[in-house]
Amino acid sequence: MELLFLGTGSGVPAKHRNVSSMMLKLLDERNALWLFDCGEATQQQILKTTIKPRKIEKIFITHMHGDHIFGLPGLLSSRAFQGGESAITIYGPKGIKQYVTMSLKLSQSHIRYGIRFVEIENEGIIFEDNQFLVTTKRLQHGIPSFGYRIVEKDREGELMADKLQAIGVPFGPMFGKLKKGETIVLEDGQEINGENFVGPKQKGRIVTILGDTKFSLKSIELAENADVLVHESTFIHSDMELAHSYNHSTNLEAVAVAQKAKASKLLLTHISARYLYADSKLMEKEAQTLFPNTFVMSDFTEVSIPLKRDEE
Repeated sequence: MELLFLGTGSGVPAKHRNVSSMMLKLLDERNALWLFDCGEATQQQILKTTIKPRKIEKIFITHMHGDHIFGLPGLLSSRAFQGGESAITIYGPKGIKQYVTMSLKLSQSHIRYGIRFVEIENEGIIFEDNQFLVTTKRLQHGIPSFGYRIVEKDREGELMADKLQAIGVPFGPMFGKLKKGETIVLEDGQEINGENFVGPKQKGRIVTILGDTKFSLKSIELAENADVLVHESTFIHSDMELAHSYNHSTNLEAVAVAQKAKASKLLLTHISARYLYADSKLMEKEAQTLFPNTFVMSDFTEVSIPLKRDEE
């Protein structure tokens, strides 16, 4: 599981930052990609990576401001020419279906795959299967803006195949029984209890991705015990008054959310175009004085989210 930041700026594209978009790469987990927001020129950013748009399974839109959605019709249209045949689900605020369908209709774009829309009207669970649970809450912004909490369900421990082969267990159906914790009997009468050869459970990871927001208690709820919290940091804390006038957060307000939620890592994004590289490093350093595991993201930064085990 990795997070790849395709655009880390706010408002308008800049030379050093494109507008908002990030990809949650679940290639090992489900051979799929989940896209969060799709600002202008997201597909151009994708061309500079190894990402294959046909693997995009879900798109989550946090809110309807242009810097988060203007790239969506183009990406969907191009995906049809890039081998994308599998259906896609788009989650987002009310209006996202009308925006996408009208854009495609008026441009006479022909999509060969199905698009399912889930317009968020209530907080709570919006997706669940045997691997993942996704919940959402409404944040504090000028228009409806949502945050997403992605919870990976715990995995069963791995079978210690090397140890089994070392004591003479032949590879085959017996391995399947042992994986289930059953007891088998070898030809020499030796009994093998599968529970003794299955490693500890792999704890599921938690990733929280927030839309644009002022400091919000719901942000804390979404980020509780998250392995990674992605929080907007449009402004540095000395510009707090400006941040609040635009319904945005500062770097230190993002830190407060991470601290209260007991998150493990804080990734700051949605940086105002007024800040150049030196300013963003100052923003990062200021945040790290209070929450050391804080990092300001740049376009094309990729962050790995490793598995945890029970003993960790």
